[in-house]
Amino acid sequence: METIKNIITDNDKRGISMLLPHVSDTVCEDAANIILNNPNKAIILTGFYILSAGAAETDGPIGAIAIGNALKKIGYHVTYITDEFSQPPIKKVLSADDNLEIFPMQNHEQSAITADKMINDLNPSLIISIERCGPTVDGDYLNSRGKKIEEFNSKTEYLLNNNIPSIGIGDGGNEIGMGNLKHIIKNSTELSNPPCITTTDLLIPASTSNWGGYGLVAGLSKMTNKNLLPSIPEDEKLIKDFVDAGGVDGITATSSYKVDSFELEVNSSILNRLHKLIQ
Repeated sequence: METIKNIITDNDKRGISMLLPHVSDTVCEDAANIILNNPNKAIILTGFYILSAGAAETDGPIGAIAIGNALKKIGYHVTYITDEFSQPPIKKVLSADDNLEIFPMQNHEQSAITADKMINDLNPSLIISIERCGPTVDGDYLNSRGKKIEEFNSKTEYLLNNNIPSIGIGDGGNEIGMGNLKHIIKNSTELSNPPCITTTDLLIPASTSNWGGYGLVAGLSKMTNKNLLPSIPEDEKLIKDFVDAGGVDGITATSSYKVDSFELEVNSSILNRLHKLIQ
């Protein structure tokens, strides 16, 4: 029998499967329960800069918007947070009434102060991070090829230093939340090493982070008895609009209508299976 976890980790190209024994079979439903137990306000961190393309990738923001739209349908106030380098395509695809905050490029001390002020101003009951690079044990911010990207990635992980319930979604080992399984990731030859050390209360690993976002929304749909998933045409249009606004496929670093090299048809098949499962 299909499960949300199995669907979002299908077509594994990067070794994420090694993490699956270490997360619950109901990880997306568990994440949905965290959400429902912490109502009112959520902040969603996203945006991953592709060094070779000089642009933000399609993986992350698409799933973030799927989550944000689902949360708004069940009464949450949502604020998206990214940095100046990932902002352009994200800003263009968000709705006019969506809230987008830019976390500035600062050193560690200033970032901690900024994070505290943001938390105080926004007063979130929940933090969700999807495909957002975090630091390694050495303090580096690394892309999947091991290249340093600190100058293009603001230190949003400081937002998680405030004991606010949190969910991390990632697919490569270098994202916020992967600190939960850093001891496992260290043994991988495919995932990012050294891994991100930033932890979250719950981690959703997926073959692409967008699929992890869809999985979270599917879990939320099951828990609320409402189908909160985006339709396939809505999702395909969002990916195309994001690329047209300057985004790129993260693997090929090209302006292609793809997510982590997966064609739209493969992406849509994952979403379609989730729709069928929750119906």
